[in-house]
Amino acid sequence: MSVIPFSQALRERTWTDHGSTESETFMSDLMRGKGTRDDYIALVEQHYFIYAALESAAERMADDPVAAPFISPQLTRMPALEADLEFLIGPDWAARIRPLPSTQRYVDRITEVGSSWPGGFIAHHYTRYLGDLSGGQVIRRLMQRQFGFETNGVGFYLFDQIADPKQFKNTYREQLDSVDWDADECARVIDEVVLAYRFNADLFVDLSAAKAAA
Repeated sequence: MSVIPFSQALRERTWTDHGSTESETFMSDLMRGKGTRDDYIALVEQHYFIYAALESAAERMADDPVAAPFISPQLTRMPALEADLEFLIGPDWAARIRPLPSTQRYVDRITEVGSSWPGGFIAHHYTRYLGDLSGGQVIRRLMQRQFGFETNGVGFYLFDQIADPKQFKNTYREQLDSVDWDADECARVIDEVVLAYRFNADLFVDLSAAKAAA
């Protein structure tokens, strides 16, 4: 009997969690044209804190033999996020944004595993960046159509240094399959991906609550 590649097992065992995240009301409303420009800006604000933590963790993990192959400057999102926020909010954007409670918990977890556990770092790296290269492109096109953006405002989703996103994702999955993790570590990494999806779902709940309270 053939052994299922780790990347396939990871995708299959987290598919339900991924789907439930996408169905959260805040995000589903935004995707169906029921959200506002301010809703989109609120999401970009929270992305800033998440990716600041993730890319700081990448710097710490850059010399780790397990994590390093996954870290690529082609994926770096912080300059694009900063440019998007300046366009969307103004030059004083940094003084005007705050992490929501769910975002802070998410950031704390990324910081924790990104300091000590390569597998946990990879779990969050995989969840965010492969999602950005997949569903994120759908979000970009919808936001461009809905709010009249060209590249300003959606630069976060534009990976202009990746000529072939499909090939990039395939290579990433091949790297996942080549890591020499035992069964217990594979299970831990999958559990961390599930946790990442849960953090994302919690963020959408918080965004809905903040919108309702505004």
